[in-house]
Amino acid sequence: MIGPTPLLDFFKRGEVARDVRLLAAQGGLAPRAYEQLAILIILLEDPDSEIRTTAEETLNNLPVEALQTFLARSDVPIGMREFFADRGIFPDEIPAIELDEPLVDTAPPPEGEKFDEIEALGGDDRESSIQKLAKMGFPERLRAAMKGTREMRSILIRDPNKMISAAVMSSPKLSEPEVEAFARMANVGEDVLRIIASNRAWMKNYSIVLGLTKNPKTPLGMSMNLMSRLNARDMAQLSVDRNVPEALRIAARKKVVASTSGKG
Repeated sequence: MIGPTPLLDFFKRGEVARDVRLLAAQGGLAPRAYEQLAILIILLEDPDSEIRTTAEETLNNLPVEALQTFLARSDVPIGMREFFADRGIFPDEIPAIELDEPLVDTAPPPEGEKFDEIEALGGDDRESSIQKLAKMGFPERLRAAMKGTREMRSILIRDPNKMISAAVMSSPKLSEPEVEAFARMANVGEDVLRIIASNRAWMKNYSIVLGLTKNPKTPLGMSMNLMSRLNARDMAQLSVDRNVPEALRIAARKKVVASTSGKG
């Protein structure tokens, strides 16, 4: 399913450096097919003529059959279907498989992709990941956030550049246990916590809800809202947790008292 696309939001807001926009226009930066097409469509209006021309060429060179298959997906926005219909490309009549891979990838593999096999064997430790990432330029770190190893994502989620952490959250390789860990991290950006909270599928996971509620970095209004979903034991623990904002602790205490009084 097409869900929140935090990386795409940066392109919509026009907050992307030229070298990254050019890479995206070439088809070399996108975690999934939907993001790739949406970004290319945005870049057709880019103020830089080279980027506009490059995005147009990339769109024209997309494999038509793969594009038609993607457009047949039930979750593709009508506006995107209309955009390609104006170009004479229509969805397949056969329902599409839920394919998420980008339709084209022209960029060279980032360092992170080379370590997938090593990671599977347990050989990609944190220190070596930090060293590899330190040697990468911004576009390479961005692609490592989307296509690198789990260890790399755990480092890049705390990157001071918000676009890098957004790329981690957009990665098709991101697993739910990783999201659980991110929800508990007090040293991630507030944007990361908001992205997690906006994903309905993730918010069905109680551990993620609990992690966000107890995270001192979570905006207070969000924590107060999530608190109502906690079970009695976790509510009681929250009511005496000195790491959370005082207002949240007091609100939890009131609920615990009210619950206890009700039983009496």
